[in-house]
Amino acid sequence: MHVGTSATLPPPGEADTIAVGFFDGGQAPEGVPAEVGELVASREARSTLGALALAHAADRRWLIVGLGPEERFDPERARVAAAAVCRRAREISARGLCWMLPAVGDPAIAAGLVEGTVLADYRFDQAKGAGSGKADAEADAQPKQLEALVVAGQDPGLEPAVAQAAVVAEAANRARDLQNRPANDLTPSALAEHATAMAAELERLSVEVEGRSGIIARGMGAFAAVAQGSYEEPALITLRYRGEGANGPVLGLVGKGVTFDSGGISIKPSAKMSEMKFDMSGAASVLEAIGAIARLELPLDVVAVLGATENLPSGRSVKPGDIVTAANGITIEVNNTDAEGRLVLADCLWHAIEQGAERVVDLATLTGAVIVALGSTYSGLMSNDDELAGRIVDAGERSGEIVWRLPLHEEYDELIKGTYGDLDNAPEARKAGTIVGGSFLQKFVGETPWAHLDIAGSAWELGRPYVGKGASGYGVRLLVELARSYCG
Repeated sequence: MHVGTSATLPPPGEADTIAVGFFDGGQAPEGVPAEVGELVASREARSTLGALALAHAADRRWLIVGLGPEERFDPERARVAAAAVCRRAREISARGLCWMLPAVGDPAIAAGLVEGTVLADYRFDQAKGAGSGKADAEADAQPKQLEALVVAGQDPGLEPAVAQAAVVAEAANRARDLQNRPANDLTPSALAEHATAMAAELERLSVEVEGRSGIIARGMGAFAAVAQGSYEEPALITLRYRGEGANGPVLGLVGKGVTFDSGGISIKPSAKMSEMKFDMSGAASVLEAIGAIARLELPLDVVAVLGATENLPSGRSVKPGDIVTAANGITIEVNNTDAEGRLVLADCLWHAIEQGAERVVDLATLTGAVIVALGSTYSGLMSNDDELAGRIVDAGERSGEIVWRLPLHEEYDELIKGTYGDLDNAPEARKAGTIVGGSFLQKFVGETPWAHLDIAGSAWELGRPYVGKGASGYGVRLLVELARSYCG
């Protein structure tokens, strides 16, 4: 989709459909055809957020969308309204859509409209229709995706806001592509290949990939233990972005990249195990976030670390009761091989700090407990640093990827003490499951300001109007907003 701006409405050949919003108690904007005004005046067009009416006038279609109360309209509600418009535009086979910027005129609102449209227009159909005439016919019958999006308005900040929003939303969609790919396609090696191709494309981005032997040579016994059960080669993927004029702290981003998680010897129930292809969602979001940061040319330095592996049962898998040694020398009793994400992240966090990260944020689909606690509305945030945690909360509010901070307390450390080793990766006491995961990870960051985001409830089936079924790309927009906060 081509995304751009215009000071006036583009001609019908460039935008066959115009989206017009209005607030509670409001009227249709000036300059629209009488047919649009009549729908608003007759209340056939309703002001409820996302409510739609369609008019044909001046050689094109006009989608009138309710925006709700003006005082409550914000970028998140703009995303919701844009998603409603996008769905209807696809139903009527629109090719070019133009949004008339609401009277509030805020560039952040324009960015929300772009994000909502680009995210809602996403489709993953790479595996559909191959070699089947029936499938091809069904695909042709589906609503087409938009070819162009224009935001019309005269605010001087409109053009950069729209351009940047398009970059970030497209990055989130690329993360969704990675998430949605099946595990027999997106192996750890395939994820590494994607990272390598991205680094080749972007001038200030570099990448280093190490396999099983490199992971073992680095003393990453926790990561290596998870990987040893699979015959697929694991990958330690380290990316560096060096921004021109960077003068803030080096931001470290760490992503859990378990491309399929069977649970290992502690195997999961078969129901919904297919969804465990999404266990690499943290890595997908981190990878595409650093790509977006590079495309936006933000003036900061970033190091991203992805720990990519499968977690499978085999004759060589790590066993319950095994003791492994992490890269920082801490020994871990592996009492449940399905608590593997924290083992991978433990070594990756330590590695990110060794690579110079001065502020570290990790994203992981770590615990089912976070879904019990927070559902899919919030992701769980744990941090050893109030300032960093505050930045993440604020970035979540701006991006719409909201987080809820959970406590870390020294009493929780008692739950993860090992009997035969330093730490227990899966305490038997079923207490504070999400916090216990965060407490475990905290042991591998030393004094470095760090935050952990448990995105198990947000990475797929998010339920937001602008994100349909399947992968959500959660975390890309939040991480980019966090990076922006360090750019002055």
